[in-house]
Amino acid sequence: MSFTIYLPSPILQPYVKSFAISNNKDPSSYKILPGTSIVMGFQFSGKLSYSQEAKTIPLSSSGITGLMDKYRIFSNSADTGSILVMFNEVGASAFFNAPLHELFNASIALDDLILRSQMDVVAEQINEADTDVERINVIETFLVSRLTKGPLDELILLAVNLIKQSKGNIKIELLAKKLNISQGQFEKRFRKVVGASPKKFSSIVRLSNILNARPTANKLTELAIDSGYFDQAHFIKDFKSFTGLTPEQYFKEK
Repeated sequence: MSFTIYLPSPILQPYVKSFAISNNKDPSSYKILPGTSIVMGFQFSGKLSYSQEAKTIPLSSSGITGLMDKYRIFSNSADTGSILVMFNEVGASAFFNAPLHELFNASIALDDLILRSQMDVVAEQINEADTDVERINVIETFLVSRLTKGPLDELILLAVNLIKQSKGNIKIELLAKKLNISQGQFEKRFRKVVGASPKKFSSIVRLSNILNARPTANKLTELAIDSGYFDQAHFIKDFKSFTGLTPEQYFKEK
């Protein structure tokens, strides 16, 4: 498997973290953990699917996956090539009119959000491209053509940064007060722009921080408490839903 990262052009940098070209020669299955980015994908060869409740669900050749709070198992056929667009936390909102929380824990075809005729043109251009750089250029042109909305929501962008700075350990009521907005208005704007409630987003950030800290066994409980967990059973339940493993199993594997 190869995975090559490309940075976006300057006009797209406020919205897109990176592009990636993934190539899988052999059939395989792999686990993807929740993250803070909505991801858009285009397959130029092969097929992708994911497992849910013992069912195999095929993915569209052009699709988008919202934020998740549970791990997911993806599978690819032989010779699968994909282009992935990893949006910034508020970046996807610049390209889609639908409230992004409707994508939470979901993967849908892009032609559910965009005219199928437009997506057919993009797919044809990707298939005609000879190199990865040409494929990225096709996607960049497509994204720039959809940049018709106004500037990013600066208040929600600030909220995202404050949540990340706190490592997800922040009270939403206090965050709304700090931003001088009612909690109800704040939560509505946040869900629409980011793709999850601020509480759920904070939980994703908190657990991601714990994973990145790679604590030793004797430091795990201390880190969980520092991250805002006061109930070990709650922490273990959230962790297992997030990774598919208990904390001890996960860090033993690492």
